[in-house]
Amino acid sequence: MKMHNPPHPGEIIRSLCLEPLELTVTDAAAGLGVSRKTLSAILNGRAGISPEMAVRLSIAFGTSAESWLNLQTQYDLWHAEKRRKGLKVARLAA
Repeated sequence: MKMHNPPHPGEIIRSLCLEPLELTVTDAAAGLGVSRKTLSAILNGRAGISPEMAVRLSIAFGTSAESWLNLQTQYDLWHAEKRRKGLKVARLAA
């Protein structure tokens, strides 16, 4: 099922993981073993969730890595579909 304008995974991390635990970006980054800059880029939608980050998030918050990657895929696909009409692609199959 396609989601309408899914949120960036960073928004979900902020609202469902950091805020309820009252974690600062600095504290969360330290717990995840990444730089504050890296986590900030994700939280602000400037970077996506990599497979490694998905594993880190799953360990830190007791979730599955697949769920984080699925959120990122839904977000990326929705934005790619919005650009569909602008793509110059020839149909190769009947």
